[in-house]
Amino acid sequence: MLWSDPENEPPKELRDMQDMLRRLSVLLALAMVLAMIVIGVR
Repeated sequence: MLWSDPENEPPKELRDMQDMLRRLSVLLALAMVLAMIVIGVR
């Protein structure tokens, strides 16, 4: 690997999409926990 090689970093669109998917998965996990609590209370 040479110093002149480009950095192995994904393009901005891909990074943005990964961030969005990460946030979506966190929200989904929180929603499932909340749903389980609501179902358990009833």
